Amino acid sequence: MHARDILKNKGNRIITADAEMSVADASRLLHDNRIGAVLVLKPDGRIAGIFSERDVVTGMARHGPAVTTMSVGSLMTRDVMTCQPTDLIADIMAVMTARRIRHLPVVEDGQLLGIVSIGDVVKSRLDETAHEVDSLREYVMTAH
Repeated sequence: MHARDILKNKGNRIITADAEMSVADASRLLHDNRIGAVLVLKPDGRIAGIFSERDVVTGMARHGPAVTTMSVGSLMTRDVMTCQPTDLIADIMAVMTARRIRHLPVVEDGQLLGIVSIGDVVKSRLDETAHEVDSLREYVMTAH
């Protein structure tokens, strides 16, 4: 299974934030959409950064309650790892584990196609495993 398969199943809806948006507004955006991260895009549509729940927590630890009035751009992660639609789920899991990240934008030829979360990857892997178990069970049952 590949990143494109996850996007095919979940859709490619991408929630974005503006770098000038306040952390309070971005936090509301995360909450309202029940997501853990938003992408921050440059005017040309390329990725400028990613803003996640972890950035909010880090901001609170460093700046206290004043973090809510700071801009997303001042706290976002600028060095964003990405994957390609042809990347295998196992490889995506390895990158997420090694880099301790939970979201990977899917990019092809410079175009943003969607975003894959650790939850999407785990769900995909569980579905794949369940299908394998069902196939093996059917094979064993028809062999006798």
